Amino acid sequence: MSHRRSYLSYVLITPARNEEALIEKAIQSMINQTHLPLKWVIVNDGSTDSTASIINRYLPKYGWIEMIEMPTRRDRSFAAKVNGFNAGYEKVKHLNYEVIGNLDADLSFEKDYPKFLMGKFAEDSSLGVAGTIFKEEGGYSSDTDSFEGQNHVPGGCQLFRRKCFEQVGGYVPIKAGGIDWIAVTTARMRGWKTRSFRE
Repeated sequence: MSHRRSYLSYVLITPARNEEALIEKAIQSMINQTHLPLKWVIVNDGSTDSTASIINRYLPKYGWIEMIEMPTRRDRSFAAKVNGFNAGYEKVKHLNYEVIGNLDADLSFEKDYPKFLMGKFAEDSSLGVAGTIFKEEGGYSSDTDSFEGQNHVPGGCQLFRRKCFEQVGGYVPIKAGGIDWIAVTTARMRGWKTRSFRE
């Protein structure tokens, strides 16, 4: 008897540095999801606050969450985020997943958020990068305030079909930033659809 999976499998990586104010909300948001990741690697990137101890409280109960400790560094740049992401990627690249995503440590969302996006990937095999619009408490909206609108997928939660991620070569460590924009633009140059869903 064949059993068809309705939702794609996914892994998440979260580089986190000094996120004690919001990381617990992000963790609680993830553990309440209706469609859990195969693995969620949180990379503690040299935090000097209680970020690591907050993450550690959840590790014994949730085996699909893993923490990597990176050494404390002085330099802060967008390249450091990529280096943290890549350390997490080393932990998941051997797994059998279909979608890989970056999830910022300060985000939280509804309990069917990844399930919704996995459904979008399942519906359209040409969809390479997906996410949703986001709103910040200060009033910024990526829907109305980004010049690329629905084609740009904000880096805070950026999900890639595995084949697309491997084709674009992952994130490029550029100190000046724009790493999420470069990844999405490269995906489009290679013929993939990229989409921020308004729903």
